[in-house]
Amino acid sequence: MTTRRGLFIVVEGCDRAGKSTQCERLVQRMRGEQLGTELLKFPDRTTQTGQMIDGYLKQTQHLDDHAIHLLFSANRWEAIDTMTSLLNSGTNLVVDRYAFSGVAFSAAKGLSLDWCKQPDVGLLTPDVVLFLDLPIEEAERRGGFGDERYEKRELQIIVRQKFGQLMESSWKVIDASESMDKVHEAMWDAIQSKMQASTLEDLRFDLWKA
Repeated sequence: MTTRRGLFIVVEGCDRAGKSTQCERLVQRMRGEQLGTELLKFPDRTTQTGQMIDGYLKQTQHLDDHAIHLLFSANRWEAIDTMTSLLNSGTNLVVDRYAFSGVAFSAAKGLSLDWCKQPDVGLLTPDVVLFLDLPIEEAERRGGFGDERYEKRELQIIVRQKFGQLMESSWKVIDASESMDKVHEAMWDAIQSKMQASTLEDLRFDLWKA
């Protein structure tokens, strides 16, 4: 009997939209349903590239915009073998931020959208993308806004616009200004059809074909 591959779920959104909290809740629920699931977060700040990224985000060191973009991409590529192995073994993956964030934030700083996509060409393609949409006014009222480099009003407004340019019809946009429970239920509902499908296509490695 062939093992059914895992579902690859990506959760995206601007800062303070509640991604980390909702990803953890989603993983807990899937595990409660006896669905083997793991949580990944990008950037992974435990790797060598992740430590450099961490210093940059905490504003303890400066890097050129092109250089930091490539580091973010490298951080994702570092995980590709582990992600592929987990998915092929039947484990579901919930991923907090992915290449879409990398492109949206770098493009918001003035880099070419097309150039920003190139380092991630060939990355694993998600089965489901959930975008937690939150107006900047609401984000500013949430605790911790402004602690890291990218949490600036003007930049976040542009980032949200860039996400709009990257968004595909298959994405599920969720109102992140709703209560935590309502957001969670909307996310859960959005992945039900994929989770209940009897078969999934083979893993795709064609994110943003060149």
